[in-house]
Amino acid sequence: MPAEPVGRARRLRVTILGGHYAPEPTGNAPYTAGLAQGLAARGHDVRVITTHPHYPEWRVRDGYGGWNVHEEIRGVRVRRLAHYVPANPSGLRRLLSELSLGLRYLATRWHRPDVVLLVSPNMFSTAAAALRTRWSRRLAAGIWVQDIYSLGVLETGQGGKTVARFIRAVESVTLRSATGVAVIHERFRDFAAGRLGIPVGRLEVIRNWSHVPSVPEVDRAAVRRRMGWAADETVVLHAGNMGVKQGLENVVEAALLADRQQAPVRFVLLGDGNQRERIQAHASGLRSVQFVAPLPDLEFAQVLASADILLVNERAGMREMSVPSKLTSYFATSLPVLAATDEASVTAAEIEASGGGLRVDAGDPAALLRAALTLRGDPVSARRLGAAGHRYRNEVLTESAALDHFERWLAGLAQRRPTPPGPRHRAAYRRRGYYTHVSAR
Repeated sequence: MPAEPVGRARRLRVTILGGHYAPEPTGNAPYTAGLAQGLAARGHDVRVITTHPHYPEWRVRDGYGGWNVHEEIRGVRVRRLAHYVPANPSGLRRLLSELSLGLRYLATRWHRPDVVLLVSPNMFSTAAAALRTRWSRRLAAGIWVQDIYSLGVLETGQGGKTVARFIRAVESVTLRSATGVAVIHERFRDFAAGRLGIPVGRLEVIRNWSHVPSVPEVDRAAVRRRMGWAADETVVLHAGNMGVKQGLENVVEAALLADRQQAPVRFVLLGDGNQRERIQAHASGLRSVQFVAPLPDLEFAQVLASADILLVNERAGMREMSVPSKLTSYFATSLPVLAATDEASVTAAEIEASGGGLRVDAGDPAALLRAALTLRGDPVSARRLGAAGHRYRNEVLTESAALDHFERWLAGLAQRRPTPPGPRHRAAYRRRGYYTHVSAR
């Protein structure tokens, strides 16, 4: 059941723990930063404990580093912890990366919060932090689920059924240990309740929002010239992470078909990720595909708005594990979205709900190219789809609605904190930073 509304006078001390934060441009970092900054702007005391920027390129960025670094970003005090960042984050290396962050969480002060918010899909670091909240017997803890971790193992083919069963057990125990769990889609709620055993009353659906502002005026011709795009070619742009679950080999194969057919279509892959070098090598010599490195926020928005079609491409078999965060940005542009995804996927359901695009089967490059040419040949339908996506963004995916919902939910969690410890334990709890300044009701 949704938390009851509370007045703004109730100032919260919130500590957010997550593996990604600004200035990382993709994944859950923009949402974690947006939530922290939005709560701080509303008068709450917000601290963030995170890592040094390293995603999606999987290396610590120039200018960052150090065991324990403090900074303030837009009213939010941020502590950055050094942890293991593997160049090839798969299998055991990914696990060690998360465990190293989890150990840092356990050894770091949390600043006596009213409520701790743990951001998943860094499941094993989240599990370590969840153990600490249980041991404290005093903290209210929410977990914000951006991806279903155990499904990701199965759907990306990175682990067998035995590994997936173990990870599902860890995920279930971790989420059930929280005071409350926020998920970003109704399908996630149904899976968490039905397959992970989370009580429905402790689940809250809070949608991600469109964090890219509408760009009121863009000189599309100038941007396209700067990017090397011809005026008469249709630009199909995929923005964001280039990882396993994106399955971008499909886009390269579509570009190969475009070259063979001399079709006036250019596929643009904007971003970075641990699969980029391999995908780029696969695309060597192709005219109809272009790779663009990550761009600053304003330039990113301008380039996005200067394309003709915005692409979501998913590996075949990806159905339940995630909702592509790029959709919230895409809908801000009023451009049509083309989704190469399974018919039963969460992404397909979101495209249908928004009315903002077309869907083709994942792993079918010929269908992907045909759909791009169909939209090119029917500009009226393309504009209609783009307008529908923009309406959906303005009606469903607004930042203010998400912040209102989070504010109510977090306040409700703080009110459900466990009973405070007895007198002989309070001094020890204060020393460890678990005992808050707010007396229990």
